[in-house]
Order: sequence, then C-alpha cells, then structure tokens
Amino acid sequence: MSQRTAVITGGGGDMGVACARLLGTDYRLLLADIDPERLERAQKTLGSEGIEAETRVLDIVDAHSVGALATEAASLGPLGTLVHTAGLSPTMAGGERIWQVNLVGSALLMNAFRPHCVAGSVAVLIASQAGHYARLGATRELEALVDDPLQDGLVEKLRVLNPGLLEPGGAYSGSKLGVIRMAQREAEPWGVAGGRVVSLSPGIIDTGMGAQEYAQQPMMAVAVEKTPLRRMGREDEIASVVEFLCSERASFVTGTDLLVDGGSTQAMAAMLSDVMSNARTDPS
Repeated sequence: MSQRTAVITGGGGDMGVACARLLGTDYRLLLADIDPERLERAQKTLGSEGIEAETRVLDIVDAHSVGALATEAASLGPLGTLVHTAGLSPTMAGGERIWQVNLVGSALLMNAFRPHCVAGSVAVLIASQAGHYARLGATRELEALVDDPLQDGLVEKLRVLNPGLLEPGGAYSGSKLGVIRMAQREAEPWGVAGGRVVSLSPGIIDTGMGAQEYAQQPMMAVAVEKTPLRRMGREDEIASVVEFLCSERASFVTGTDLLVDGGSTQAMAAMLSDVMSNARTDPS
C-alpha cells in the first residue's frame, strides 16, 4: 500500500491538506490545485509534519491538464486513491463557472483516471448536502442533463430548462447532485477493474470556504442552529471519513453517497416540510 499513489485535487485547500495528512502515512502523495502558492504552502506544512508530497498545478476544466495529472500519477505507481475535493461554492463564482468546475471538471477527472483503476483503487468525490436538496425537486430532464456533463451546450440547456440553475446557488446544488449521480454511475466501470467509487456530502464545514459561505449566506446560520450537534463540522472529521472510505474497512462500499453533515440535512428538510405544511393549512 505504501507504494500506491494518493491523488488529491484541491490539495492546497483546508480539506485537501486534512486528507493528505491522514493518507500520507500509507500512500505516496500527489497534490493538485489551480493555485501554485497554495500548493507550496500545503507542501511545506505537510513537510514540517514529516509527510512528503509531490505537487502539480491543475486546471480541472482543461482536459489536457487533467490528463497530464493522470499520466503523472500513473508514473508514480499504481493508483491507490483519488480524492476529489476541488470545487467552487456559491459565493466564489458565477453559475456557469460553478457548473464547469464542479461537474464538467469532475467528469474530465473520472474519464482521465478510469483507465488507471486497478484492484483496490478508490475514488472519493466530494459532493455536498446541497446535492441532496437538489435531488428533492429534480426533474427527469435535469437528471438527464447532469448525467451527461460533457455534452455540447450543457450550460445553455440548463438555462433553458430553468434559469435559476445558472444562479450561483442553483448551480452549486445542481452540480453537486450531478457529482452524487456520477459516483453511482462510475461504480460499475471501476468495479470491473476491482475498484470503488463513493461520493461524500459534507454539511457546513469550518474551512475557509465554509466560513465564507457562512458569513455571506444567512441560511447557513439557520442550518447550523438546526443541526442536532449545534455546530459546524471540521475538516479533520471529513478527512477521517475519507480515510475510512479509502481503506479495506470500507471494501464493500461503492456506488453510494455518504452524508457527513451532523444531521443538518434531515433537520432542514423537516423544517421546510413544516413550513410548507403550515402554508397549505393557513387560511390566510
């Protein structure tokens, strides 16, 4: 296992570094990120803890960049795990860019790494609880579009289907629904080679990205308040689950999504259901 490679996209971010910290004792690390300065900081931080990591600048929406990452990973040794944390949240970009990075980029990544899957390889795709919210109201037309991320004119088709899908919030939840469904589809081809694919949906996590969303979106405070544990999650709590999913202890887990949200998704769904029920029964 020590000779296998762990590739972590978004490897310069808080969640990427937390995953690298736990996986670095068992795998050869290759961190990928669009920001070279973040990669350098992550490499130095991990190095100070005795964890070596190689780095590569990655543009997740560029097929050549993604392909080069897969080729480099293969040159380092058999693929142990691919942890895909790279993504954009609603306050970070416009809707079109969010679709491109979160969904199209994920599809390019899976296409590039699928040929390198061997027995024991694991891909963990970081989705979001927002994808579960999107699933509640998803139409067959939306599901068909997110199931084919590399089709021509995807963004315009989404706009025609529902202009709200090109708003940052709609793009984020819709794209993460696509990531959840992608893990389900990819389980079959990876399974043929003896590998596994799982998506993991975090709730509100106290990372730099999470703090930015919390500060700018009032509903985030409501979600934290409604969370049974009454707090945000931590990146090390997500990383611990990633480590488990990549291990032999999870050898029969594939083609599914795991919510790691402190119970907030169910709590928010119950709250929204009560609001809708009261609206229907209120004679005013």
